[in-house]
Amino acid sequence: MYKVSDLLVEYKKKLTSADKAVQVVKSGDRVHLGLFNGIVVDLNKALAKRASELFDVKIMTTIWAYPWPMDCLVADPKAEHFKYISSQFSAQDRKWNKEGCCWYVPVTFRENPKYWAENVGDFNVVMFQVAPMDKWGNFNLGPQVAEYEGILKKAKCVIVEVNEKQPVCHGLGNTINLSNVDYIVHGSNPDMPLVPAKSPADIDKLIGKHIVERISSGSTLQLGVGGLPNCIGTMIADSDINDLSVHSEMFVDAYMNLFNAGKISGNKNVLKGKMVYTFGQGTQDLYDFMNNNPVCYGAPVDWVNALEVIAANDKVVSINSCLQVDLFGQVNSESAGLQHIGGTGGQLDFVQGAFKSAGGQSFLCTPSTRVKKDGSLISNIMPMLPQGSIVTCPRTATHHIVTEYGIVNLKGKSTWERSELLISIAHPDFRDQLIKDAEKMGIWKTTSKITY
Repeated sequence: MYKVSDLLVEYKKKLTSADKAVQVVKSGDRVHLGLFNGIVVDLNKALAKRASELFDVKIMTTIWAYPWPMDCLVADPKAEHFKYISSQFSAQDRKWNKEGCCWYVPVTFRENPKYWAENVGDFNVVMFQVAPMDKWGNFNLGPQVAEYEGILKKAKCVIVEVNEKQPVCHGLGNTINLSNVDYIVHGSNPDMPLVPAKSPADIDKLIGKHIVERISSGSTLQLGVGGLPNCIGTMIADSDINDLSVHSEMFVDAYMNLFNAGKISGNKNVLKGKMVYTFGQGTQDLYDFMNNNPVCYGAPVDWVNALEVIAANDKVVSINSCLQVDLFGQVNSESAGLQHIGGTGGQLDFVQGAFKSAGGQSFLCTPSTRVKKDGSLISNIMPMLPQGSIVTCPRTATHHIVTEYGIVNLKGKSTWERSELLISIAHPDFRDQLIKDAEKMGIWKTTSKITY
């Protein structure tokens, strides 16, 4: 730590241009470009200029949220110089994955700090966006704390890109001191990535109605990613449910709207009065709401998503979307066969943590069908997950499954009871065939003998 009187002198010593800062990157290096809204912009562009002179550089992020393509991939579309690795996957990441220049690293989000600190090796260079330095020599990390602690433990060189538009967020572990920074770059101050919720479809409203009927005042909410959880947040805001709290992996607009509607009291057990999260993404209104707001509390993911921390709050309600459910109760939220769609994130953490909570409930939601490219319907409740599918939540962890046809609770149910319940919320056009499949699989109430 520097003396306060020496801060400006030391700051100027470390101040440099993006082009000069990226000269520290060497062939064979592992480089991290930041988390969520903290991914660097100007440094990314500067690194892209060096593509032809670098080889086997492993570039990592959590998820690409910007509306423009990653500069390093534009400069190296055949991945001859850079290998881009993501631990979540956005729509852009999926596109690049199909083009052969983006890879996924399977993670359980709450374990990420330990992965990076103990299992992966050094990060030769770590770059990330920060808010301008305060008078004490600290840079705020913005609305993303997540696994920075683990990354920084193995960082040989730390470069910060200052963005005046990065929100200053309260919480635990959300600053880095000037003494722990090697280089400072004044960025071009790009806007934060906007991740607005999609407008809810009619089917989202039907699913949401089933869930909201089971939420009572005094609950602690965790809403996942996508239009459905935000739709449910709006439905809660319009209901007479109140005295709610927030303990969530992702902080989204729905929480701001609930707070503004007077629904959030924060009367939970862990950090009473605080809306707890590990990263936030949404509209500019959300970032303005989070900026210097002591009610919002960002903290490391290995604490926020820890099962015992989640479960220490009473009446936790966890709401997440999924892609497919098989008749055993196995849930796929990550892939379409072999095609990767999105990361595990903290879905399993909150499914298990909510169930451990006193009076807790977790809901995994999916429309009963989806439309194939040829226009035909396929059931999202199926006998077995397709080959290559990823099991995000094992059958032992699954609690409630929800479609537009209702909610079923799989906890404590036998294999035939599970299949019967799941078929009851499948699309009616597929139920007869699902019964026949369950009979062949030996998980129907009339037989336990496999007949395939």
